[in-house]
Amino acid sequence: MSTPAMTKPYEGRFDSTSDAVYRKVSWRLIPLLFLCYIVAYLDRVNVGFAKLQMQGDLQFSEAVYGLGAGIFFVGYFLFEVPSNVVLHRVGARRWIARIMVTWGVLSAATMFVSSPMSFYVIRFLLGAAEAGFFPGIILYLTYWYPAARRGKATSLFLAAIPFAGILGGPISGWILQGMGGVHGWAGWQWLFLLQGLPTVVLGVVVWRYLDDRVKDAQWLTPAERELIARDIAAEDAGKPDAKILTVLANPRVWLLALVYFSFVSGLYGISFWLPSIIKAIGVKSALDIGLVSAIPWAFGVVAMYLVARSADRRLEYRWHSAIAAVVGAAGLVLSVAFHGNAVYAMAGLTLATMGIMATLPIFWGMPTAFLGGAAAAAGIAFINSFGNLSGFSAPFMIGLIKDATQSTDAGLHMLAALLVVGAVLVLFVKPQTASPDRR
Repeated sequence: MSTPAMTKPYEGRFDSTSDAVYRKVSWRLIPLLFLCYIVAYLDRVNVGFAKLQMQGDLQFSEAVYGLGAGIFFVGYFLFEVPSNVVLHRVGARRWIARIMVTWGVLSAATMFVSSPMSFYVIRFLLGAAEAGFFPGIILYLTYWYPAARRGKATSLFLAAIPFAGILGGPISGWILQGMGGVHGWAGWQWLFLLQGLPTVVLGVVVWRYLDDRVKDAQWLTPAERELIARDIAAEDAGKPDAKILTVLANPRVWLLALVYFSFVSGLYGISFWLPSIIKAIGVKSALDIGLVSAIPWAFGVVAMYLVARSADRRLEYRWHSAIAAVVGAAGLVLSVAFHGNAVYAMAGLTLATMGIMATLPIFWGMPTAFLGGAAAAAGIAFINSFGNLSGFSAPFMIGLIKDATQSTDAGLHMLAALLVVGAVLVLFVKPQTASPDRR
């Protein structure tokens, strides 16, 4: 298969008029998308906090928990590409609303889990329901921002992940500690219910508030809509809109999928196991674990924004991604080396979270720079779904390792090694080559 020649992404104008228009777009879109991703990420990983009580109540082994936490991503993987293709065809408003309502109901229903099999089934269905949300938003941002503005917008959206940790940790800890026994339900059951229902409400808000395309945005003036449409059209002129099977056979797409798998392994290792790691270094109260877990995520927000801003300014994503991944790996290794010292171990976990979080928004600057139209819908979804298979493998492998060794140390070393592999692989991604300015 021949690969079309890559050109430098259209950068868009940078003047006071354009800045004001894109600022207006960001104030309209990003707060809602940010809030949606907070509840999405909480519903995906709150099983890490639920484990503090759920595992003992239901007598789950570490391997059962790891498999249940990870099987979410099997359903996610199977339905990701079809979901994103449907979104491209029917529009983000109705499809993202559908996704959020169904996954909110299923997340709340996790409170009724009573056996390993019911745990596996509900987690699989939750993954299938949520499939398409994240790549759908990444695709949706390409409809509104040219490349040189998209990294910053993506970082603001992805900041929902660490913010979910900052807010979700204390809230989850409070629910576990304060709601246990209310109406005869355990704290972990209340956790799933109280964090699942807001997603349904937000799905309705998305249906009423979101616009599918720039042409539908009546809150923009005709001149503002024309400016954005011109910027997007100029950039899309350099992107092939290939058939789905052609995109999925593209070696560059597969390489990016492998890179993303490596990066996301670190993310989910932190997300699913951070509460247990904090407990292991001496913090016992569920509320205190929640409060302490907010620290790494708070620093992750700052690192994500600053690194994405630097990458956008230079239109350089490979080395930014590679260096951030190595920093994340170093942090994981340090957290293990200082396992006996709570302060130093938390410093290592914080450094790891900063590096891992910084890789995410700048990574997405690479596939969105050369994929357009239906090719972007399929390619982004495939890269994301393949990468998120690490959400299955990483928790499951850490669970097996912990069952065998009674420690998460070897599991964290495994995650560090994967991050280094990703850092090496990303340097083999072909960079964009310069082209005459089309502005």
